[in-house]
Amino acid sequence: MKMPKERRTYCPSCKKHTVHEVFESKRRKASELKWGQRQFRRVTAGYRGYPRPLPSGNKPIKKLDLRLKCKECGKAHIQKKSFRNGKIEFVA
Repeated sequence: MKMPKERRTYCPSCKKHTVHEVFESKRRKASELKWGQRQFRRVTAGYRGYPRPLPSGNKPIKKLDLRLKCKECGKAHIQKKSFRNGKIEFVA
């Protein structure tokens, strides 16, 4: 998939639309402190079984974590919607 290197979008730090540099970063491990994970640990604790059908296997393609870095203030923030894609190419 081809994607532009720069994009004009909203910057939460500047509170206005500015030009952003688009780049890919590694997805970090999901937090153990999130509500869903805490609930899952509570349900699976003790002698009870797995609360849902066991996952069948890994997905063929990982999700991308795209980040947007503001050209004015230099702050980076993540793009809200992540998606699955095999290869990504940043073009001018």
